Amino acid sequence: MSRFFDLVWLAAVGAACLGSAVTGVGCSGGGGGDSSRGFRIEGTEPGDCEDNADNDADGLFDCDDSGCARSSVCAAGGNGGTGGMGGNAGTGGIAGLGGMAGSGGMGGIAGVGGMAGSGGEPGAGGTGGTGGTGGSVGTDCSGGPLATPIPNCSPEPLPSTGDPYADCVTRINQLRWECQCLPSLQRWNEAEGCADQHAEYDSTRSAHAGFSENICSPRGWAQNECPGWRSTEHVISGCLQAMWDEGPGEPYSEHGHYINMTNSSYTMVACGFYETASGDVWSVQNFQ
Repeated sequence: MSRFFDLVWLAAVGAACLGSAVTGVGCSGGGGGDSSRGFRIEGTEPGDCEDNADNDADGLFDCDDSGCARSSVCAAGGNGGTGGMGGNAGTGGIAGLGGMAGSGGMGGIAGVGGMAGSGGEPGAGGTGGTGGTGGSVGTDCSGGPLATPIPNCSPEPLPSTGDPYADCVTRINQLRWECQCLPSLQRWNEAEGCADQHAEYDSTRSAHAGFSENICSPRGWAQNECPGWRSTEHVISGCLQAMWDEGPGEPYSEHGHYINMTNSSYTMVACGFYETASGDVWSVQNFQ
């Protein structure tokens, strides 16, 4: 399997995936090439519903697209709410859960970086939060979150606790805090079972298949994914760093994983893992 990472975003839900080696944005496996895919839903970015553009390439735009059903711009007229990206019908005015549309880019989008956590600092991702003592030496966060991440920020991963779920949350929060002074996301314990199911389901199908098909709950609003990596350690030290390294910017397809990791609308993250018979590790990070 040769994938790097990928992500998808629904009108109110998103997902993304990341593979085992970082050679670009997309999904790649332990040593092979890389590929990628991703999309975002109309109405998930400011101005989407009034820019006369088909932002999610589904043939509909602005108030005619189900992704804008909840937008105040379209409130008067209303939208069908049955949109559907990737060929799946939307529900409740939310764009379809299907899609992994597109093959370029990393796929994802999730999150607006949560505000939960202890003191806004990264931690060990313990039950009910991300405790720990945060901060990196040399990062002055006294002025609050930075508008953009510190260039080339690659903090040394903290020692493993032996719990990959906690270590995954800790690494995400370490990147958020040490590289941009963003507060911690809470470890979303109750969603880890579903995240594990997503990872296992996707390992025999494709990145974000379980998320898109809504096979379990709670699943969150957005997802990043690391398919076919060599180990959980490589996921935590390599895949998450690669996602962060995408940084802010456009096009969205090339920055979605970072966007999910820093989106201020999200306050929690649940990591999930599955190891295949061949030893490949699939991991998802579900944000809410």
